[in-house]
Amino acid sequence: MPEPIYLWPATAPGEKGDIGEEKDTTPPDPNKPDANHISRIGNVTKPTITVFKPAPEKDTGAAVVVCPGGGYSILAYNLEGSEVCAWLNSIGVTGVLLKYRVPGRGGQRYTAPLQDAQRALGLVRSHAKEWNLDPNRLGILGFSAGGHLSAALSTNYQTRTYEAVDDADKTSCRPDFTVLVYPAYLTNKELNALAPEIKVDAQTPPAFIVQTQDDAVHVENAIVYAGALHVAGVATELHIYPKGGHGYGLRSSPNAVSHWPQRVGEWLAAQGYLKAK
Repeated sequence: MPEPIYLWPATAPGEKGDIGEEKDTTPPDPNKPDANHISRIGNVTKPTITVFKPAPEKDTGAAVVVCPGGGYSILAYNLEGSEVCAWLNSIGVTGVLLKYRVPGRGGQRYTAPLQDAQRALGLVRSHAKEWNLDPNRLGILGFSAGGHLSAALSTNYQTRTYEAVDDADKTSCRPDFTVLVYPAYLTNKELNALAPEIKVDAQTPPAFIVQTQDDAVHVENAIVYAGALHVAGVATELHIYPKGGHGYGLRSSPNAVSHWPQRVGEWLAAQGYLKAK
């Protein structure tokens, strides 16, 4: 795995050193195949990005910041992170794995993660030339809570939620596109309107959204967000499947939802995000 890059040159905003040691809360089981293992990283206080580059002959110059899920308590770091970056590399896209702070720090559980996501997008865009990226084809992809984080950034990019620390924070942190896979927390408790922090308007990035009707965190997350994008005139592709549940990542199953990566690849190509640099 490539070497991680610390997001913050010093202590992340608001960190008090009162979170326990970072660790994988589910270490590998020698009695189970590695392919079934899910790494659940907890107690993240030093957020990072890890840049996974595709083979030079495949590199399109597009990049995607990947936000694993985990209920803002842990990060499903391989299932919804490194495995996703490997798939992105296979279609010529640089995967940037974001290890954001968990668990939530009092108040709103997404406050620190949103700071990390804003910082990550600005940092990647500021390094676009160095990393051979197109700064106008930089997206974000999130699963579950990471889907909420991706939507939160996509609708809260105008102003940083922290004091700028360097020139990277003067660079736009608006994603050029958004991919949400079984997103959570996007609606109110009644499931009939967006959560107050998700403020969609005509400048919200275009989105690809996928979820299943039997998802325990509620398919309304996808439907309500897609509806708001439609009303705002934002290009949106929505896929609702009957079965598949929650937390499947890219791992195969008999359910049709397992084909979501192919659909995303087709959408990215159709939108022009996979053109040669």
